[in-house]
Amino acid sequence: MTRYFTEDHEWIEVDGTSATVGITDYAQSQLGDIVFVETPAEGATLTKGGDAAVVESVKAASDVYAPVSGTVTEGNAALEGDPALVNTAPEGDGWFFKLAIADASELDGLMDEAKYKEFVDGL
Repeated sequence: MTRYFTEDHEWIEVDGTSATVGITDYAQSQLGDIVFVETPAEGATLTKGGDAAVVESVKAASDVYAPVSGTVTEGNAALEGDPALVNTAPEGDGWFFKLAIADASELDGLMDEAKYKEFVDGL
């Protein structure tokens, strides 16, 4: 599996034509304590760069954008009962949704982990 990152601090882990999406540790640390997460509905069609989910913290509400276009296959139901999973495991159990990738070439513009770390260090 290959993991990519966006400038909006989402990560996407790709396994063939399927992917899991969440927000990075940096993003959750900037948001603070997560109190609510709204994931997209199964079957929803997402467009690269379009709104995909909502995350609310004690500080702010933020949109989560789709790193690539595709169809949602699953939302993380665990976040409904425990949105703090995004704080404790943002790049693990705190994932937001899974999708079937519509166009794998959209991954080409995303950063690998080393480039993302450079990007964050420059902020």
